[in-house]
Amino acid sequence: MESRNLPEPVENNRPVTESSATLRKDDHFMHRKLVINETQHETRVALLEDGTIVELFIERGDESDIAGNIYKGRVQRVLPGIQAAFVDIGLNQAAFIYVDDVLGERIREFFDLIDRDEEEDIDVGPEDGEQDLTSGGEAPQFFIEDLITEGQEIMVQVAKSPIGTKGARVTSHISIPGRFLVLMPTADHIGISRKIEDLAERTRLKQIASELRYEPHGYIVRTAAEGIGEDKLRKEMTFLNNLWENLQRKYKKSPTPSLLHQDLNLSLRAVRDLLIHEAESLVVDSRFAYEEVLAFLDEHMPNLKDNVLLHDSGEPIFDTYNLEGDISRALRKKIWLKSGGYIVIELTEALVAIDVNTGRYVGKHNLEETILKTNLEAVKEIAYQVRLRDIGGIIIIDFIDMQKKSNQAKVVHELREAFKKDRSKTHILPMSEMGLVQMTRKRSKKPLTRILCEPCHYCEGEGYLISKQTICYNIYREVLQESSDFGGIRLTLKVNPQIADLLHGEENRMIADLEKVIGKQIVVYPNPHFHIEEFEIFETLSSPS
Repeated sequence: MESRNLPEPVENNRPVTESSATLRKDDHFMHRKLVINETQHETRVALLEDGTIVELFIERGDESDIAGNIYKGRVQRVLPGIQAAFVDIGLNQAAFIYVDDVLGERIREFFDLIDRDEEEDIDVGPEDGEQDLTSGGEAPQFFIEDLITEGQEIMVQVAKSPIGTKGARVTSHISIPGRFLVLMPTADHIGISRKIEDLAERTRLKQIASELRYEPHGYIVRTAAEGIGEDKLRKEMTFLNNLWENLQRKYKKSPTPSLLHQDLNLSLRAVRDLLIHEAESLVVDSRFAYEEVLAFLDEHMPNLKDNVLLHDSGEPIFDTYNLEGDISRALRKKIWLKSGGYIVIELTEALVAIDVNTGRYVGKHNLEETILKTNLEAVKEIAYQVRLRDIGGIIIIDFIDMQKKSNQAKVVHELREAFKKDRSKTHILPMSEMGLVQMTRKRSKKPLTRILCEPCHYCEGEGYLISKQTICYNIYREVLQESSDFGGIRLTLKVNPQIADLLHGEENRMIADLEKVIGKQIVVYPNPHFHIEEFEIFETLSSPS
């Protein structure tokens, strides 16, 4: 969205900056805040609760986060064995679509029977329960080979961005989000956000949406619509319908594959989806982004313009709020608890394993009390880290074994309570007899570690290196194997400096034994450019001068 020249909010004829706004806004009253750091190549949005970062969103120019984008694609392969298909949408990896996500002619008439209780990934972070569309019926059974064919053109929306070796997951059930409504042109439902709890307000909003719609499209009334008048809902409904009509025209004219519609940039999605209902104010460090946000608010929510502040001090905005340290901590496998216990978070291809340990904490009274206190402290940190790291999929938590069933139930209860603040959908099972808690969390994009980190070029992502002692023994065997091919009077061994120190020190006996066995002198030279596992063996025909 292009910035527009709008009148800036002024205070004593000065732009409203963070420093000037603090004079008239009580920071103690503001418990939640959005902090935006925007540069030419990267945008970072942090959601703060009581000054602590709880969610972090990152957008870069590498198209890694494409959830919500709408494409004109072509079906490459239909796989009846797994009831899925690959779709070319113009990315390096083909996207995949499951049979339940295919909108074919045979199921259009039955679409209102399909259970849509699962949230769609339509914005920065889906509001839990926005898609309250369950009708109570059962979806008809169809096969993917009956719905689409190879070579067919299809309009799809990215439900999950590519993660690791997996391509993007797409759906033909399109949803277009606005501030107050989400348009679902392929459905015929009107749903109300579960976060709107007042029955009278839910009834009012549903009645307005039903009376306003002039096309057989589905709509979700979002949390932000609570208390909103009919005129604003009418304008947004018209805007979304016009957008859908333009998309259909663009689909007919565009080549295959091509991008038809891209969601707002991260800063504007944060404004649309998080401001006010998830945060009371927004602070941004880029004047261009500041003006862009004001222009967006001027068009959609002019009453919120005073809630946007410009960070104009010389200090980096994330340093001002002490966020960099928390972000670095969220990249570690081992997280220490205040009591002295710790948790270990391991990401695998199939699931995430979290282990809880007492560590240095020894307690004051008895073992069961020590374990319970460590587990309860770990619960809060686990919920915090899972949310901040945006970990999704299957999560297995190995709590320290507790003897009392009541303590086990208490830990699970506290875990569920801790995840109530999480806007992503979670499902937590009771603790097993082995002390394990299995849970799932909705995943729509890469976790924080996948965005900010890459596999170690030493261990190739395994997380382990061969021990220095093992490397010494490997060298021993290699020398024995190759010594018969060498005719010189001595062997030269080039190794990493750490291995050289070990061979000259603790493992010097191994070198002496080798010299006796092969009847040659062995000279060890350190090479600082060698990988710790790298070594070279070569012969020397003459003795050193």
